[in-house]
Amino acid sequence: MTIMKRRKFEFEYTQKDFDFLRRLSNTHSGIIAENDKFDMFYSRLVRRIRALKLGSFKEYCDYLVENKDTEFTLFINAITTNLTSFFREKHHFEYLKDVVIPELLINNKETKTVKVWSAGCSTGEEPYSIGMILLENLPRNWKVSILGTDLDTEVLIKAKEGVYHEDLVSELSDKTLKRWFKKGAGNNADKVKIKAELRDIMHFKMLNLMEPWPIKNNFDFIFCRNVIIYFDKDTKEHLVNQYSQFLEVGSHLFIGHSESLHMIKTDFNLIGKTIYRKVS
Repeated sequence: MTIMKRRKFEFEYTQKDFDFLRRLSNTHSGIIAENDKFDMFYSRLVRRIRALKLGSFKEYCDYLVENKDTEFTLFINAITTNLTSFFREKHHFEYLKDVVIPELLINNKETKTVKVWSAGCSTGEEPYSIGMILLENLPRNWKVSILGTDLDTEVLIKAKEGVYHEDLVSELSDKTLKRWFKKGAGNNADKVKIKAELRDIMHFKMLNLMEPWPIKNNFDFIFCRNVIIYFDKDTKEHLVNQYSQFLEVGSHLFIGHSESLHMIKTDFNLIGKTIYRKVS
């Protein structure tokens, strides 16, 4: 039998430390960290060890307990994975344009409003992509409001700023770039910024999905992509059924390409690739 040896670390880091940290993460965020995330936790948190001038991960675990109010958010920010891009999973946006928007034009013709939630919005590429599609395909006199929430406060700051390196928009068409982005100048020549018309319909808020949601209004559809993949079956079921409470029958829920609602009890039917419609 081959025994895998773990690499040597700059700071002392034990299985006990990892178990404490992942248990704390799961209790407060619902995120499940398997044993293969041992090294990842080290690489994500070692910057906090250095910043706090601590000598080991045991000291960091103690520090977290003693300074939870100030350190816990930084801890969660460090271990949260935020991988996103503009118009990621293109088929969702094609469906939004071809199916959802025509339905909204009929169902919401009296109010002329559309409300959307992007849960787990990361640095904002997803909600901004949704906003582009809506503003390009709805009449100008319609009001669009998009809520973007995330557990990570640092990515929310970036989302609100709406500033991105030009490499992140290199695959967008010239038409889209001209319509929605303003190119930087001087020291910001390699960056672009979302134009005010699009930023003005966004509302970015920190939200821990494992805690009570201070949300009162229903949404016309919800994007919750690459979020439930981190949760166990019971947590997924609870979360999806909470989303259902904020959607009318016939509304849509979009989840990530590696996720599924198979084998959990929900009010949704699968109608396309990771696209669900509320049926009851």
